[in-house]
Amino acid sequence: MFGNVYKLVYLLPYGNRLPYAYCLRGSEEKHNETHLNKTRSVHSCGLCQVYCTVEHSKTKDPIKAYLKEQPRPVSRVRVETSKPNSLSIRCQQCKDTPCVTACLAGAMTLDKETGLVVHDAEKCIGCWTCIMVCPYGAVKPDSTGKIIAKCDLCPNLLVPACVANCPNEALVCEEVE
Repeated sequence: MFGNVYKLVYLLPYGNRLPYAYCLRGSEEKHNETHLNKTRSVHSCGLCQVYCTVEHSKTKDPIKAYLKEQPRPVSRVRVETSKPNSLSIRCQQCKDTPCVTACLAGAMTLDKETGLVVHDAEKCIGCWTCIMVCPYGAVKPDSTGKIIAKCDLCPNLLVPACVANCPNEALVCEEVE
């Protein structure tokens, strides 16, 4: 499952329905051939943000994560809503990786094995150049405001927390060869 390269593709709203937001591994062309006609309704419930926050917390407990942990964990995904459409915004794992190129400290790197853009919090100096160059607005400051937070596709889980817990199945993670 983890041998192929990840590629996230989020499609633009279509009428009052939103095509699947896919987490793809492999070629984008395969995605265009097989998945473009699938649609699901996105209701902007925000559970993807909640589960992302909890997954990136120390306790993995929703109450403790939101009320007691310091620094407070931050979701690596955000939901943009323009009624009646909603869109999940997160790192797209770009091929040209403008954030990696712009990173002054070398904290953002491209893992050649997985194709993921990886952030090393120990190296991050909080210059936020990656935030400025991200074409999707997917990189953001963490809750301390000293370093950044970005989607890491929940490396400790088989399926990212946002995808696994989306009640509308509007977020999908598939392996494409």
